Amino acid sequence: MKKLFQITAVMLFVSINCLAQKQQKYVIGFYNLENLFDIYHEEGKNDYEFLPEGKNQWTQAKYDKKQANMAHVIAEMKNDNKVFHTILGISEIENRLVIEDLVSQPEIAAANYQIVHYDGPDSRGVDVALLYRPSQFKLLASESIPFTFEPSSIDFSAWTDEEKSRFKTRDILMVRGTIEGQMFAFFVAHLPSRIGGKGQDLRPRGAEIMYQRAAELEKEFPGIKIVAMGDMNDNPTDESMVTYMHGKAKIEDVKEGDFFSPFTKMLADGYGSLAYQGTWNIYDIILCNKALATPEDGTFRIQKINKKGYYGRIFKKPFMTNQSGQYKDTPFRTFSNGSFIGGYSDHYPTYIVIGK
Repeated sequence: MKKLFQITAVMLFVSINCLAQKQQKYVIGFYNLENLFDIYHEEGKNDYEFLPEGKNQWTQAKYDKKQANMAHVIAEMKNDNKVFHTILGISEIENRLVIEDLVSQPEIAAANYQIVHYDGPDSRGVDVALLYRPSQFKLLASESIPFTFEPSSIDFSAWTDEEKSRFKTRDILMVRGTIEGQMFAFFVAHLPSRIGGKGQDLRPRGAEIMYQRAAELEKEFPGIKIVAMGDMNDNPTDESMVTYMHGKAKIEDVKEGDFFSPFTKMLADGYGSLAYQGTWNIYDIILCNKALATPEDGTFRIQKINKKGYYGRIFKKPFMTNQSGQYKDTPFRTFSNGSFIGGYSDHYPTYIVIGK
C-alpha cells in the first residue's frame, strides 16, 4: 500500500510538472516611453528641452517621477500576466543610462532585465532598445540597422542627394537568441514621424529595411521565429505594414514570406494605443512571421489572449488614462500643452503571448 502511494505521488508530481511546463507562457511586448530623457546635456544631441533650465524644466524630481511611472506600468502588466515580460522593446529613450535607471526601479528589479541598446543618429537623440530576461532568453547576437535609401523599390527621385545625407532617424534594432532552445529574432523600430511632407515614403522604407533583414535571417536560420515590433507611426492597415511588411490580418492567410498582424482586427473593432484629434490609432504594432503564427507542432506559437479571440493586447488601465477634461479616456501623458502633469506616456503598451 505504501509503495502504491509512493508511485501515485510520483506520477502526480510528474503530471503537475508536465502541466506547468505546458502552460509556460512568454510575454513579448513594446512600450513607447514618451521622451525618457535624463537631466544632463549630451554633446551632439538636441536634448535642450529636457534640462533643468530648458523649456520643460526637467528636474531630478520630474525624472524620478517619470522613471517610477514607467516601472509601475511594467509591474502592473506583470501582475496581470503573473509573469514579467520575457522581451520588452522600448522607444523614445535618450541613452543607456536612463534604461539602467529604469530596470533598477524597485517595482521591476526582480525581473533582472538585461539591456540591448545602441546609440543611434536620430536628430532628437532618442533611440530604441530591448529588455530581456536572461533566465528565459539566451542572447546570441544583435545589430543596429541604419536607415538607408538604397537598395529600395520605393522611388525617392524627389529627394536630392543632399536631403538624403542630412536625414537622420532611429536605427532599427535586431536581437537574435533562443527561448528553450528555439531560435528567435526580435526587431524593434521607431519609424519616421508623420510630420513633414515626405514622411509617407519614409515609413514604407523603414518597413522595407526591416522586412529585407528578416528575410535574410529566415534563409540563414530555417524555421527561425521572428517578431517585429515598434512605434511604426502608421496603423496596421497602412501601406508600410500591409505592402512592405506583408502583414496579414487573418492568421489563416499567412503564407511563407508573410507576417501575421494581430492588431489589424483590433483597430477595426475600435481599439487604439494612442489618440490623435479624437481618432484612435494603433501605431504600437507587433507582427510575427509564419514560423510563429502557424508553426510546426511542438514549437512556440502566438496565443489567443482573451475571450474575444484577439492575439494581441493593448494594456490600458484607469491610472494610465485621463479620467476627466478635454482629453478624457485618452492616455495620461507626461506633458500636456507644455506643462508637466506627471502622467505616464502618450502611448499604451502592447504585447503578445507565445507558448507551445
